Amino acid sequence: MARIPDVNLSRSPTVPPLSSPPHRPRSPALVALLAALAGAAAAVAVSGALPAAAAAQLISLRTVPVAAGDQFVLFPSRNLGMGGVSLAVRDPWLDPFVNPAEGARDGAAPLFGAPVFYGVSGGNGGARTLPLGGRLRSGAWFGALALAYQQLESADRQDVVVLDALVRRGALPDRLVGPWGWGGQPLRDRLADNLYGYAALGRRLGDGRTALGASVLLADLQGVDGVDLLYALSRRVEQRGGLADFRLGLVRDLPGDRSLEALLLHHRFGMRHDVSYLDWAPDPAGGGVVPVIREERNWDRTRTWGVSLGYEQPLGGAGWRIGGLLVANWKTHPRIPNYEIMAIPRDPGRSWAYDFGVGIARALDGATVGLDLIYEPAWTETWAEAAAPVPTPRGDTIPAGGRTVENDFRFSNLHLRAGVSHELGPADLQLGLQLRSVRYWLDQVDRVRGTSREQAESWAEWTPTWGLALRLPALELRYAGRLTLGTGRPGALWTPDRARAIAESRLMGADFLPAPGGPLTLQEARVLTHQVAVSLPLGGRLRSGAWFGA
Repeated sequence: MARIPDVNLSRSPTVPPLSSPPHRPRSPALVALLAALAGAAAAVAVSGALPAAAAAQLISLRTVPVAAGDQFVLFPSRNLGMGGVSLAVRDPWLDPFVNPAEGARDGAAPLFGAPVFYGVSGGNGGARTLPLGGRLRSGAWFGALALAYQQLESADRQDVVVLDALVRRGALPDRLVGPWGWGGQPLRDRLADNLYGYAALGRRLGDGRTALGASVLLADLQGVDGVDLLYALSRRVEQRGGLADFRLGLVRDLPGDRSLEALLLHHRFGMRHDVSYLDWAPDPAGGGVVPVIREERNWDRTRTWGVSLGYEQPLGGAGWRIGGLLVANWKTHPRIPNYEIMAIPRDPGRSWAYDFGVGIARALDGATVGLDLIYEPAWTETWAEAAAPVPTPRGDTIPAGGRTVENDFRFSNLHLRAGVSHELGPADLQLGLQLRSVRYWLDQVDRVRGTSREQAESWAEWTPTWGLALRLPALELRYAGRLTLGTGRPGALWTPDRARAIAESRLMGADFLPAPGGPLTLQEARVLTHQVAVSLPLGGRLRSGAWFGA
């Protein structure tokens, strides 16, 4: 991280800063840092490209509770409505996409479609996703193919409203209203098209109790949810990039209805952000000002290596089962964007994250109850490198390439998933709850100022879930919904005085954006997600050479 400038961080009466009691003002430098890290949080969170159970195998780290939406909920799930429990309750629809070797088990959805719709409250965007796919069997071989099209809608932009208000108040010339269209965003700036492709192939080995499988998920992304809000003062943000997720899985069925599974994964995420800003310069033809477009290009890249081990067995009698999970992730962040909300350069980082989970479940008389508990310790290190020699107050000089700021984060997170499902003839009813508790400590050393400080932050995200299923002879239809609470979107609070100050700074010829443009806030947002999954059973294995897909 680069040096954090001194800023005015007056408190908003309606949007309090993160986890700060009303009677204790927060350190301005910390609030600025948290807002800046929101961008990195979104970038790291996007690495979780599989929903529910897969979240444990690919650990996402956040330093602020960003409402990133459910953009990467792509595949059908039987357990999504019951909180996504997975450690002791198998999800035959989703499990093969988490570990490709699970495709050898019975119960996987042969042909499926699983449309997903979600929206973020407060005009903060949403998405509509249509995945289609199918699974195959041929002797000892098995596999899957799937495609998904997604239309992502960006959030309403605050700067449009602010600049329009400035024109009406006389702070900017009226002639800029028509040509620059401050009354709304072009359709191409609000909608983005994303494409996803998935393929898996595996084989049963030896006596049939062991299966090995490999999968690849590729995505062509024209937008990632929430990124546009991290450039709040920009005129336009164009995104382009993609992700690649490679997995190699092993499943072994043991005597006594026990099972062991292992997974090795590599995940690559990369995006390019082309950002344009509207600056102001004196009009050479006379008085007043003229608009000047400034272009900026940022890169966002993360690489993740991960390994996962899982175990499951009966627990006593009467339908009880217990499962365990051990996950390790190593992440490198070679490029982190210079998000406008801080207007400071951001340099590399790396993370180590682990999951230790245990789950317990009971299935009896058509009812299933499950509970997962996962402890997640993690460590993240980020730093800033000097582009040129930097003098310090002590009289020495940090050479080019030397570290100017070092940040060490220590996470102690907790995940709780609980759910119940009950069969009522051909129908299933599901209820569940997910809880994500995040707690971390920051140790920061500023070698330019010669200072250091410590700070602790925490919050909790609550997600109630519900579901309904109908099993018919020709198909199985499932609906699942969930509502995520306790998250928000980072931004800068606009006031007339701050907006006028920004306009005046532009008129004075400043060629950089203030950091930030207003009091930093974390506005509360709710994410409401719906998934409708349809599975078409084919009633038996396919003969050799018979493939099917989306």
